[in-house]
Amino acid sequence: MGNLKDRIIRAAKLDVNLYEEVEADRSAMGQAMAVVVLSAVAAGIGSVGTTGVAGIFIGTLAALVGWYVWAYITYYVGTKLLPEPQTKADLGELLRTIGFASSPGLLRVLGIIPFLSGIIFIATGIWMLIAMVIAVRQALDYNSTPRAIGVCLIGWIIQMVIIWIVFSIFGGFGKPV
Repeated sequence: MGNLKDRIIRAAKLDVNLYEEVEADRSAMGQAMAVVVLSAVAAGIGSVGTTGVAGIFIGTLAALVGWYVWAYITYYVGTKLLPEPQTKADLGELLRTIGFASSPGLLRVLGIIPFLSGIIFIATGIWMLIAMVIAVRQALDYNSTPRAIGVCLIGWIIQMVIIWIVFSIFGGFGKPV
């Protein structure tokens, strides 16, 4: 089991070998979950001016649920609908690699600086999406980066529809505290 700090840095550097490492390391699930939680808390702190303190807790819960949902959708799309001949993966592999793809999100804590908030969230969002493509390509043993992009895009669209439905049913999370 690798050092969490080292793994976070390597994941943020888009180190392909790190994604292969956590794909194979079944004991890294707790670390992957920790990265998702830390990234969500960083986003909550970075947006506390607009979401309030409740945003940290709601955001963390939403990030954990979103991580699982996106990993499941990605697993299904990547292994059942768009596999390559050598594709062999399980849900745990996607959860671990996608969890570490959240590493750049730790920088969202810098969103607490008012004039940097927007740029920080946009930059880290793009960075996390690139990491997600690498994570998916490695976990699904793809040779094709465009296929990994397609799987991520399909998964993101499905997840956004699910989130929209949930928000429509429950009317959002209410006013910030």
